[in-house]
Amino acid sequence: MSWSAKQYSMFEQQRTRPVRDLVAAIPSQSVELAIDLGCGPGNSTQVLAERFPNARITGLDSSQDMLNEARQRLPDLEFELADIDSWNPQPTYDVILANASLQWVPDHAELYPRLVSRLNPGGTLAVQTPDNLEEPAHRLAREIAASGPWASKIASVKHPDRHPGAWYFERLKPHCSEVDVWRTTYHHPLAGGHAAVVEWFKGSALRPYLQKLEESEQAAFLQAYLKAISQAYPALADGTVLLPFPRLFIVATR
Repeated sequence: MSWSAKQYSMFEQQRTRPVRDLVAAIPSQSVELAIDLGCGPGNSTQVLAERFPNARITGLDSSQDMLNEARQRLPDLEFELADIDSWNPQPTYDVILANASLQWVPDHAELYPRLVSRLNPGGTLAVQTPDNLEEPAHRLAREIAASGPWASKIASVKHPDRHPGAWYFERLKPHCSEVDVWRTTYHHPLAGGHAAVVEWFKGSALRPYLQKLEESEQAAFLQAYLKAISQAYPALADGTVLLPFPRLFIVATR
């Protein structure tokens, strides 16, 4: 199951709120060159461009479908097809933004200092990553993957490791003049109820499971997941589900 801009953008308003908070925390500075790593359909790139309208901004993503959507949204900006883990640019940047993308990249102990090394002096690395691997949405996916008839295919699926805020602080501080780390839990209202929760994670966390399954297996997996989600996240009286979603923020200045 490849990345789908349409699937991801179903909840664009909720997915964009954290990046607005992140970009607002970037220190005021003269920004000439900036990049959005894992730009998706361009919603985060647009927030960055609004904050720094005079900067030359590039969006980078590994999904052509995402880039097609981003180019339609922001035809005046540059977009590049590439993987973050192999990204090794020639220029250095005033701002490197990574909103809900670095959780897909392994070896953060090497990755984060490397990204800082691509900053100009005084430049900023701004990162937001979901901090929800122990939330019911992830825990239930792991349990269903390991217990269903598809276990031989997906029981071993594992998301790349994530770490607490102190871990990132300790690794970034030797390379930075200032590091700011905080954690926020958003409660995203999903009017479509429990089915909307499933649709949300189909566009992100469930992808590693679904892409290994046949179409009929995907349907059965999602049905089992919906049943489990319906028990884990109580709906409000009007059917809305408030999806608790913890996110880790890092703003590091070189």
